Amino acid sequence: MSEEKFDCIIVGAGPAGSTAAYELARQGLEVLLVEKGDKPGSKNMMGGRLYCYSLHRIIPNFWEEAPVERRVEKEELSFLTEHGAMTISLDNEVLGEAPSHSYVVLRADFDAWLAGKAEEAGAMIATGIRVDDLLWAGGKVCGIKAGEDEILSDVVIAADGVNSLLAQRAGLRGELRPEHVSVGAKSVIALPEKTIEDRFCLRGNEGAARLFVGAGTKGAPGGGFLYTNKESVSFGLVFNLGALIKAGVSVAEAVEDFKFHPAIRPLLEGGEVVEYSAHLVPEAGLAMKPRLFTGGMLVAGDAAGFVINTGFMVRGMDLAVTSGALAAKAVIAAKEKGDFSADTLKIYEDFLRQSHVYSDLEAYKNVPELLEEPDMYTTLPALVVDILTDLFKVKGNPPERVQKMVMRHIRQKTSFWKLAKIGWKGARSI
Repeated sequence: MSEEKFDCIIVGAGPAGSTAAYELARQGLEVLLVEKGDKPGSKNMMGGRLYCYSLHRIIPNFWEEAPVERRVEKEELSFLTEHGAMTISLDNEVLGEAPSHSYVVLRADFDAWLAGKAEEAGAMIATGIRVDDLLWAGGKVCGIKAGEDEILSDVVIAADGVNSLLAQRAGLRGELRPEHVSVGAKSVIALPEKTIEDRFCLRGNEGAARLFVGAGTKGAPGGGFLYTNKESVSFGLVFNLGALIKAGVSVAEAVEDFKFHPAIRPLLEGGEVVEYSAHLVPEAGLAMKPRLFTGGMLVAGDAAGFVINTGFMVRGMDLAVTSGALAAKAVIAAKEKGDFSADTLKIYEDFLRQSHVYSDLEAYKNVPELLEEPDMYTTLPALVVDILTDLFKVKGNPPERVQKMVMRHIRQKTSFWKLAKIGWKGARSI
């Protein structure tokens, strides 16, 4: 066992872990940030969009020095059938106004930068280390075990991702339920900067974020995404794991097929895949939240299930940053009391309740139920695309009144009752 003892050991150098390390180190605490990858960010290729307000509160105007890609000023949502697409597009420079703007980031670069800020503040970073277990003393966590090494600390922050081994070891959660998580497959596809700007109608540092609902996931709950980087695009699909198992869909085959969809192929043409990754994504919100504290330990970021998917917006990094900062705040409060018991560390949950993290999760707590509705990925996209196709198609026949045409499509594809059911769920969710 190491003779050195830290005030805090943080496991996982993603946005939650590195933010916690930064906040603790700049307050003078002895901090060890442990990352299983060869360097921070090397295991964190999922995600790609950061809403800036959260990190701006901690490192003002961080985007002036951080390795961000493009500032999102164009939002698009596409409903796909096998051969068609209907896209809602918002192009507004107001979306780029600080600090409520967002940037596309490449996690390998961004996470390394944020961990570097923690190191500059005084945190010690140890990479290439897999944490196997927790150390206990007097009924409290008192450190970590990595291989043959045992390292002591007053408190451990588990920021080790959605499939958090440490949260399980501490008895704070059980096995993940398939319906609570999704499988994400992402490719980074290199394209010339000028090509990206021309294809997406961008200027300078402007960026676009596009989400896809429908044919890409073969009818299974989930969706596609495409974010523009400076000289590449981040592209992929996300499937609900429970639905994926039932449908027997191959993720790899679905991604390859998706690249050749008529609405996608022109955007990726000529590109070269330079990165590929697959990852679990927490998507059940409050329904999958574990217990967040025990004596000597806190849970933050994806390990706590802090991700929001509304269908038109996916957020995780901003919630991770805030939860990491609040975990650090709780550790500092416990340090001042000299007490790292569960009774003291429960203040972390109080901080979360007072923050946007819990209010946002509460506001969208019914969205997972909406996104489980099968018609959202089959009937609804087909209905929207076919109605608009008929609206714009001239056949040389006597014109059909729009109301009559819409009713005909509804009767052919679904029922008013089913549409009303989806509408009611949507009203309750967002």
